[in-house]
Amino acid sequence: MSKKLAVVLFNLGGPDGPRAVRPFLFNLFRDPAIIGAPALIRYPLAALISTTREKTAKANYAIMGGGSPLLPETQKQAEALEKALAAALPGVEAKCFIAMRYWHPLTGETARQVAAFAPDEVVLLPLYPQFSTTTTGSSLKAWRKAYKGSGAETTVCCYPTEGGLVDAHARMIRETWEKAGSPSNIRLLFSAHGLPEKVILAGDPYQKQIEATAAAVAAKLPAGIDWTVCYQSRVGPLKWIGPSTDEEIRRAGAEGKGVMITPIAFVSEHVETLVELDHEYAELAKEVGAAPYVRVPALGGAPEFIDGLASAVRNALGERAGSVAPACGWRCGPEWSKCPCREGAAA
Repeated sequence: MSKKLAVVLFNLGGPDGPRAVRPFLFNLFRDPAIIGAPALIRYPLAALISTTREKTAKANYAIMGGGSPLLPETQKQAEALEKALAAALPGVEAKCFIAMRYWHPLTGETARQVAAFAPDEVVLLPLYPQFSTTTTGSSLKAWRKAYKGSGAETTVCCYPTEGGLVDAHARMIRETWEKAGSPSNIRLLFSAHGLPEKVILAGDPYQKQIEATAAAVAAKLPAGIDWTVCYQSRVGPLKWIGPSTDEEIRRAGAEGKGVMITPIAFVSEHVETLVELDHEYAELAKEVGAAPYVRVPALGGAPEFIDGLASAVRNALGERAGSVAPACGWRCGPEWSKCPCREGAAA
């Protein structure tokens, strides 16, 4: 009898139609990892935000046909990963499950599916390469509350410099640049979702890991390439980490440069890439004279990336049950107190 392995892929989730937009936003903003206020304040605030932002959010999703493509994109990645694991782990029945944080299939639904599968081993694998309390941390907390099934469980906490991830980014940047005619007067922007600065100051390693991913990818590109890291999707009155992506586009325009923008934290196309990058920032670039404006696709099912995920799963199987470890040898310094596997953290 073959060993049964469940690989649980964590992702954000997205509304699958216009009627799902408001409940999706409510689920997002009621998460204490997103808004840290007590529940008595957080729930009414989430209801208010989801109501006031519904119209704008619906308009954005309408550009993509009314709903988010994130789930079908993630399903394709799961199918590709299952094939890679079947080749890499003979004698193991490996099945990938998708656990979305804020819309279906929600964590509780997926936990029940995994329990019914009755796995011998479970590997928790976030589709967030860089760890943050607001993404991977929140997903892990929800999973541990929901899952009551069998299986020795190990967790991949992050993989910011994993070889397959880095190679896939570098190849897609090179191919996109060549397809655009190999423009010389252009700056490469590694754009990641931003966070309030207070989250980072509290010990969240996300920004440090984003910078590490960008540096590792840049090292695979031609020497002397003009590049920088920036952050998008700012909302609310708090101070956010920077520089912002719109600031960098304006700076490039002022310096007479074009921009090539690549999503360095998103591994799938969704509203932040298909609307924010492809429409809002493209319009801004035109306004400020940052030409050409070139966008590198998200990784999706890039074979190097999928192979890297398969390697992360294989490595996790060699860890002791209950362990939380990076998939690439990465280790946060002790100052990043929110990292579950920082230097000096309990093994």
